[in-house]
Amino acid sequence: MPSFINQIIFSEPSGRPNSLVQFTASLVFLGIYIYAWSGGNGDSVSWILVMMFGSALSGIAESLPKDQHRAAGLLRATAVTVLFGLLAATVFAPEIIVG
Repeated sequence: MPSFINQIIFSEPSGRPNSLVQFTASLVFLGIYIYAWSGGNGDSVSWILVMMFGSALSGIAESLPKDQHRAAGLLRATAVTVLFGLLAATVFAPEIIVG
């Protein structure tokens, strides 16, 4: 099992198409947050910033040069940890997400 995880997380970065998708998702999350914040609901949708941060980390990982396996793996692992943290928050402290 560890070799499979090692192959997935520490593989070479996918390149520009995947990183553009991740950066676009990050910008969409930022736009949603700004829209909600301008309507006065910024505190209740702060979890969207976590989504934005996770997708931005993933986008940075995929935009690295092909020989940067470890840096990409570290960024991917950090993004997964951030997003799993948000998932754990929905289970253990749903008032953070619901508002």
